Amino acid sequence: MNLHDSERVSGVLGSCGCIEVASPDEADIVVFMTCCVREKADTHLYGQVSAMVSAPVPPSGRRLVAIGGCIAQRDGENIRKHMKNVDVVFGTRAISSLPELLAGALEGNDKSVQADVSEDDPGFSSDLPSRRETPWHAWVPIMTGCNNFCSYCIVPYVRGRERDRAFEDIVDEVSRLREDGVREVCLLGQNVNSFGRQRYGSPRFADLLRAVGETGIERIRFTSSHPKDLSPETILAMAETPAVMPQLHLAVQSGSTRVLKAMNRHYSREDYLALADQIKSAMPGIALSTDIIVGFPGETEEDFEQTLSLVKEVGFESAFTFIYSKRPGTPAAEIDDPTPHETIQERFDRLAELVAQQAFDANQVELGRTVEALVEGVSKRDGDVLVGHSPKNKTVHFRAPEGIEPDSLVGKLVDVKVEQARTWYLRGPMVGEPR
Repeated sequence: MNLHDSERVSGVLGSCGCIEVASPDEADIVVFMTCCVREKADTHLYGQVSAMVSAPVPPSGRRLVAIGGCIAQRDGENIRKHMKNVDVVFGTRAISSLPELLAGALEGNDKSVQADVSEDDPGFSSDLPSRRETPWHAWVPIMTGCNNFCSYCIVPYVRGRERDRAFEDIVDEVSRLREDGVREVCLLGQNVNSFGRQRYGSPRFADLLRAVGETGIERIRFTSSHPKDLSPETILAMAETPAVMPQLHLAVQSGSTRVLKAMNRHYSREDYLALADQIKSAMPGIALSTDIIVGFPGETEEDFEQTLSLVKEVGFESAFTFIYSKRPGTPAAEIDDPTPHETIQERFDRLAELVAQQAFDANQVELGRTVEALVEGVSKRDGDVLVGHSPKNKTVHFRAPEGIEPDSLVGKLVDVKVEQARTWYLRGPMVGEPR
């Protein structure tokens, strides 16, 4: 969602005549888009904004610093207490206000901050201009906000309650994107599986997947999915819509029913395992990934062992693993936990090792196979190596065949015969013609 919002910010500023530059040092206006799910983001923000004080003088002679997104929504004008060089603060619903706020900062003095953290409904940011990072991929929001109030999560407080976008608007946008050359879309929402409940009275995500697939778009992904709302109808729609990629990110957070209840997740260990079986039965070979929190207040060694066993039983091919981060204002932040950090870190390391081993094992299945990759660019480590992602969202490395310029393959679909399968990527030669 932050990446999508950033593209809208870039589009809005571009429509006002601003020109994007290569680095913050060259910019008259620097905009930080923020997330407050974990404490680490706050720390990074303070460091990077403070560093702007000593940055070279910009071309105009004065640099405006703006902070947007979730931290802006949460802290408002109080941001200025900790970062004196901030000129503009705009919340999650105020992207369209940014030009006006910047103009106000230019007209005012450096002792005041222009802020808009209104909770009023301004409509969807998809109605704003956008400057996409790539021409072949697009983020498509289908809803905003969250009604789940997991006990550790700050999102409902900074993104608000669930609001659905109109079904037809989403399908129309995907149709336009396809005509514009986009090959892959990612449908966005804090809980895409509940799409439609707020606007239409009952979830319509299964219908939406089918309708988006009928636009002719080649690849469909979506995030995030909440297990409690993933219905049999949606699983069937995934299986029957060819453009839906055979990969699903389904956050479990813990393998312990006791901890899941404390997290206010509304499903049990057994519920999740049964759901995983349904998904794998409908889509054999699907790659499942997940989110897991280690060290939630009160987690015992037995709870953690249940998480390890669930990871093994489901067979996740990748996972985002996090040490619990206390978020002020959430119910979990009020729970005392005497567990030493060293114990939590040791558990985290065991989990990370297991996830890496399962990722490696899953990739061995691809050895000798030919996988399709959507080419995204060249490797940061080797300019001769191209990087793409397979339908299962696995990173694929390959070299351009002799006589073909690497840049000409970016945005194309190619086939790669897998000759190496590492933990986090597949590698081999390109075969056949690009598409």
